[in-house]
Amino acid sequence: MIPRILTALPFVLAIPAAAQEFPLTVPHKFGESVIERAPERVASLDFSGADDLLALGVQPVAIRYWYGDFEGPLWPWASDLLTSDPVVLRGEIDYEAVAASDPDVILALWSGITADDYTQLSRIAPVVAVPEGIGDYELPWDERALIAGRAVGEEDEAEAQVNAIRDRLDAIAEAHPEWDGLTATVANAFSGSPSAYTSADIRPQLLSRMGFETPQGIDDAATSANAFAVTLGEEALPILDADLLIWLSTDGDFSAVDALVTRRFLDAAENGHEVMAGELTAGALSHASLLSLPYALDQLVPAIEAARAGEGPVVTE
Repeated sequence: MIPRILTALPFVLAIPAAAQEFPLTVPHKFGESVIERAPERVASLDFSGADDLLALGVQPVAIRYWYGDFEGPLWPWASDLLTSDPVVLRGEIDYEAVAASDPDVILALWSGITADDYTQLSRIAPVVAVPEGIGDYELPWDERALIAGRAVGEEDEAEAQVNAIRDRLDAIAEAHPEWDGLTATVANAFSGSPSAYTSADIRPQLLSRMGFETPQGIDDAATSANAFAVTLGEEALPILDADLLIWLSTDGDFSAVDALVTRRFLDAAENGHEVMAGELTAGALSHASLLSLPYALDQLVPAIEAARAGEGPVVTE
């Protein structure tokens, strides 16, 4: 259920261009929602949605727990910014709990809500869902942040922060011209079986902005054009081989990766071109938010540099 970047804002441009004027009409795949005035109480049903709101100075009244075992409902890069006491939604959406938070607007841009969910939630407050033609977890990180910023009346701040991250990604690519055109695979073995993210997913797309390309074999193994991941048998592990191989872990335990017998025959393993992205780095990449991406880049860029120098497997926190 994890998600996606990088096309240059075609969906954001579909939103009316009158900067921060309310009432604001937001089109989406269920129709359109009208936000009568700049909202003061914002509920987010998005996995990682609290991150973008907090980055914009908005204290949410309801948030969606995703995963992670920390003192509060948020990950370390966001937890210190949360000063409110929001309703924390876990598992399926609890309409009564959302209603109890008394929101002025409900953000559902990375949430998986159904048409029925939308109908029920719209009785509580205007709902901002994904644009038409976009899957539940396909909205690129930058478009997601910009739509959220516009909906809560913080469009200028959202644009500034999005542009800062884009500029940083471009600067990384400029500083590493040797990465241009190299292949990079982002993989995991969460269930014991190896899987990899396609070029439709946020993680390879971030690497793409830094110059790397997803191996064609991974995209070819996808069951549909917009599939964001493929699961492979160990006999198909060579499909993952690349100039850079990044393994993700949700808890810092890479024993399932080490147990892949044929992994040691991959060029990436033999040449030391692997990164083992631990819980925080992997989580930051997966959240793909205004708060998590700077953290992810802090961890990932030096790890990639070391791995490309043949020092892998390089382990991050």
